[in-house]
Amino acid sequence: MSESAANQPVWDGGSLPAGVVVGRGVVIRGTAALRRFRSQHADGLTVGESSTLDGVQLSVGPQGRISIGRFCCLTNAILMCDEQIKIGDYVLIGWNVVIADTDFHPLAPAQRVADALACSPIGKDRPRPSVECRPVHIGSNVYIGPNATILKGVRIGDGAWIEPGSVVTRDVAAGAHVGGNPAKPVAPQDGETV
Repeated sequence: MSESAANQPVWDGGSLPAGVVVGRGVVIRGTAALRRFRSQHADGLTVGESSTLDGVQLSVGPQGRISIGRFCCLTNAILMCDEQIKIGDYVLIGWNVVIADTDFHPLAPAQRVADALACSPIGKDRPRPSVECRPVHIGSNVYIGPNATILKGVRIGDGAWIEPGSVVTRDVAAGAHVGGNPAKPVAPQDGETV
């Protein structure tokens, strides 16, 4: 393979849809990756050079924007975005990680019933209740372990470490090491620096 061919973006699904902007050497594996990409923005998805999205599923609403930095690796993650998800450079995201900037449904019981009716066959022309969205920002040099969940409105600082299986409901400071449900600071192990 020539050097110029190696630097061309690759996606198993064919031509990238409008609104997807990728850098040199980007690899997107999996034909389902962009099946639910509905962003109406010219930059609905941007992926920096040499990043790999392997088996990743992106669900992006009409007003959603996802930005993934350079030299990132995401494996079998799910990113659900109705507003904004920003991921810095050199980020490693393990398999089955879920990142969502909204709950995609109301939380109050009466509003959930109204939403169910609006989405049902009998709900013709009924508007769905509004749903809260808050951007997710993940800094650079962050590790997010397998099966972690990052919820709406969370900011994760540069160099943070998220343990596998964690549920992150609050901001994580730069360089912090967190784990659990909900995620809390984890004490360093012998010989480990945080």
